[in-house]
Amino acid sequence: MTALNVIEAGPEHAKQVVDIIHRSFGSRPALDPPSTAMDETEESVAAVLAGPGGLLVERRGLPMGALLFDESRPGLLGLRRVAVDPDLQDRGVASAMVGVAEDTAEERGKDGIWLHVREELPETVQFWTRRFYHPHAQDGSTIEFGKTLWLSREIPTADDMKAFAGRLSTLLHAGDLLVLSGDLGAGKTTFTQGLGDGLGVRGPVTSPTFVIARTHPSLVGGPPLVHVDAYRLGDAAEIDDIDLDATTDDAVTVVEWGDGLAEQLSDSWLHVRIEVRGARPGDPLGTSVDTDGDETRVVTVKPHGPRWVGVPLRSTLLGE
Repeated sequence: MTALNVIEAGPEHAKQVVDIIHRSFGSRPALDPPSTAMDETEESVAAVLAGPGGLLVERRGLPMGALLFDESRPGLLGLRRVAVDPDLQDRGVASAMVGVAEDTAEERGKDGIWLHVREELPETVQFWTRRFYHPHAQDGSTIEFGKTLWLSREIPTADDMKAFAGRLSTLLHAGDLLVLSGDLGAGKTTFTQGLGDGLGVRGPVTSPTFVIARTHPSLVGGPPLVHVDAYRLGDAAEIDDIDLDATTDDAVTVVEWGDGLAEQLSDSWLHVRIEVRGARPGDPLGTSVDTDGDETRVVTVKPHGPRWVGVPLRSTLLGE
């Protein structure tokens, strides 16, 4: 099949876009209150396309789908009038638009995306849920979904790693869970030390490999830091055995080697992956128990769950 062509739509595409919006929303079940999408005109759509813009999906010159952007909320990109020609469903049009919309949000320095979905349209709700969009507000039958974008950054030195984690600590509060992954010596403990410094907990923060879990009380009236090393744990049942459930709601919990084990502790978590890249000059990244020489790390932070919807991860950690 010929590949879909997703383009940034301008005012010159207003007629195609409004036609698709009318065809798509006109084929949906009657809603109460009715959608205002049918009120869109070529002029109203052209005005949006001249400002925040939108997307148009074509194949062999045939318009198949469209959406409009909304930049009325600082740090976020809204998606409006997400529409697919009803005669051209199940061809990946909506998924292609969402992928490009997320790329657009990243290119524009946004932290995340929001959109409205009607609860009377369960297939539409399911579509967004499967793409890790989470409901976080509702007004009548209109549900607001959101998604915070993940990020990746090169970190050249141990001090940079601690500073990066320190910036992340400003977004954390009691109940937050971080799952850390990366090879031995990648810098997981260095990262956690930066979190501890930022949270103002009692140190020193060192690898808890032999004690499995260590609690660092706050010195500034904030939440304690619970630092867990799951390297020697065989399965999720062993996570239960150390009774983290008793502290998760009241602490910031960091679980090293927690992939596939610790996610059960909360419906929301941050996955932080630290990878070693090619050697570069600079300070050694690591501590006496967690070091691997003069090599740059790449830290990837991926949010999961409703807690992170609307949180300015990218602008806080990347300075965007």
